[in-house]
Amino acid sequence: MANYYDIDDILAEEEMVPAIFQESAYGVGLLESSDDTNMVEAGSKAELPFWLSCDLHGRGVISIDLPPWFRRDSRTRKEIGADAAHVDLRSRCQYFYELGLKIAPLVGDKTIGPFLLVAFQTRYKEVLVKAHTATPAVAPKYLTLLTNEEAKLYEVGQSSTAAFKKWRMGGPRLQKASILGRKRKPIK
Repeated sequence: MANYYDIDDILAEEEMVPAIFQESAYGVGLLESSDDTNMVEAGSKAELPFWLSCDLHGRGVISIDLPPWFRRDSRTRKEIGADAAHVDLRSRCQYFYELGLKIAPLVGDKTIGPFLLVAFQTRYKEVLVKAHTATPAVAPKYLTLLTNEEAKLYEVGQSSTAAFKKWRMGGPRLQKASILGRKRKPIK
């Protein structure tokens, strides 16, 4: 866990990732509901929360498989390569960037980092443009496409636009510093 008190970090680690059991495990039959036994055989596949997968991977009990949207030949990578600004990443993984950064070192895929960078860079400009120009009627529909990180960026962009408009319409102007208003003592 990177940040114990950060709710977004906790929720990011709750995302489900595919795992393959390397050893038989007794007492965890609830993880795989294909039969009534309380045992998982070696080679069984299961979807586990990232925090559990990380711990079991560290013990050598499971190997973590990449979620479908991070795989090299995935549809998500092709869509982001074609037009990243209009891809619905939220439906794939609400914490897309956070999970990608956490899972990359565990699976040893060095292409995830550059993929996430390209995706964020491409979407960053579009998110800020929409935050500064979108009407309130369009905003809710657009927010359904954004990941958690991008939604925060969108909200910050909107608040900065509102603050700028408030300042421009007569908010506090630049004021003369009080030290500049004092008269100097004459030099003798």
